[in-house]
Amino acid sequence: MRFGAFLSLVSASLAGAASFQENFSSDPATSGWRAFGNTNLFHWNRTNQNLEVTWDSSQSNSYFHHPLGTILGRDDDFSFAFDVRFSDIAVGVNSNKPSTFEIAINLLYLATATATNFLRGSGIDPMFGPKNLVEFDYFPDSGFGATVSPTIVSSNNQFASTFNFPLEMTVNDLFHIVMSYTASNQTLVASMTRNGDPFGPVQNVMLTTNFTDFRADAVAVCSYSDDGQDPQYGGSLLAHGIVDNFVIITPPPPVADLTGAFSNSLWQVQFLSRSNWLYTLERTADFHSWEPASPPLGGNGTNLVSQDPSAPPNCAFYRVRAEKP
Repeated sequence: MRFGAFLSLVSASLAGAASFQENFSSDPATSGWRAFGNTNLFHWNRTNQNLEVTWDSSQSNSYFHHPLGTILGRDDDFSFAFDVRFSDIAVGVNSNKPSTFEIAINLLYLATATATNFLRGSGIDPMFGPKNLVEFDYFPDSGFGATVSPTIVSSNNQFASTFNFPLEMTVNDLFHIVMSYTASNQTLVASMTRNGDPFGPVQNVMLTTNFTDFRADAVAVCSYSDDGQDPQYGGSLLAHGIVDNFVIITPPPPVADLTGAFSNSLWQVQFLSRSNWLYTLERTADFHSWEPASPPLGGNGTNLVSQDPSAPPNCAFYRVRAEKP
């Protein structure tokens, strides 16, 4: 499977954007945030300047999400941080699902997460189980101890997690969470504070050599459906709280400093590439259909040049397609 991002000449102005911050001081709908699923679970509080969230596992999968502007994988360094405060938490609200269920804030691949066969409660299940997640999970106590669980789920449903308990995220306290992933050692480090004081510790998540890969293109506050669980261990949850002060650090977009010009009567583009990406110069005459204008080039972290050796005699428009294989 290829995970594609389309970038045209106009994207050159975004080349330096390697971080994203959101403090909800203005309407998030005007800055690219969108809701999927039950939109009533998310509400921007204009007065308090935060996002009010209902985590209700009886509802369908619902997300409040914002694009990252790039696609992350295990070969990228990145981090994301946020504040969360719970006002109330109840588990086992469905008598047929009396155990706990997770509260989640994460990086995800939106196309995967919004698919009809994405059921977070299925766990390890190639058909219905979750894929493409870098997630902060909190499981409130239902008799075995409240648990904090940073988790990475691969594109083919492999899990890498740690389970830290008893570690209760008490209501009405402000928690600050930082999740940082380093590609060189394949490690996700999670740290937490409660009302400004250290909280934890939380064990690191380390990817093994047989862990395949993951993709993430959005940050999201997630209210997961509790469908798909093993009936013997089913859990349910209803919680309310606020989320605020997102800070996401990612590598630069895969295309930077993009320019185009004629060279020896051939149209060519030049741009700064990134390793582990494939780039294809594409052409259209009508903006309805696009076709490759050159063979794919592998990114190497330096400038790439791609030419159209058979440009049409009249006019054409070009873009660079960047893909993570």
